[in-house]
Amino acid sequence: MISSVRGTVVSAVGGNVVLEVGGIGYAVQVTPEHALALRVGDQAFVHTSFIVREDSMSLFGFETREQLAVFDLLTGVTGVGPKSALGVLSVLGPGQIAAAVASEDDAAFRKVSGIGPKTAKLIVVSLAGKLIAHTETAAAPVATTPTGDRVVVALVGLGWSEKVAVQAVDDVVSSTPDAAGASVQTLLRLALAQLGPAQHSPARTGSRA
Repeated sequence: MISSVRGTVVSAVGGNVVLEVGGIGYAVQVTPEHALALRVGDQAFVHTSFIVREDSMSLFGFETREQLAVFDLLTGVTGVGPKSALGVLSVLGPGQIAAAVASEDDAAFRKVSGIGPKTAKLIVVSLAGKLIAHTETAAAPVATTPTGDRVVVALVGLGWSEKVAVQAVDDVVSSTPDAAGASVQTLLRLALAQLGPAQHSPARTGSRA
């Protein structure tokens, strides 16, 4: 079971990314938006779902745990395969999916390529009552801001835990005017300032031999 991958971006084309870890390149399928945020040569961290079929083994990667959790729920719906589930997350964020299910708005899912009317209705019925936690999470600044998600990924790549990174970005977004329109670079700079230089590179802290 491969639950996450951290490595160097070797390539990022369309929805396919290759991350090199210890000399091994892992092909990971991500949303097009996620792929655009990655740069060759940079370090990246993704939460992954390892899908094993009779004729293939595939890795699907996500910026946040919420996306991964919703992906797993979607693939549990009859008629929704991993590629269709990824397609849904390419169009709708976890919060939007939760809101659509809560309001029984199957039209939101019909906008996704490959999702027909029957499957869209089945998604709404199958996920009813299963996305409360994601609705609550989506109410937070980070979950409703794609830019914030990218900043979290950048902080995790720099060594902070996801929990610390999410809290830092939440604090910055909630305390900064016009944060919703801020760039990734601006939010990252503010988050790093809040975390402080003493906590930078936390993975390297501790006793030395």
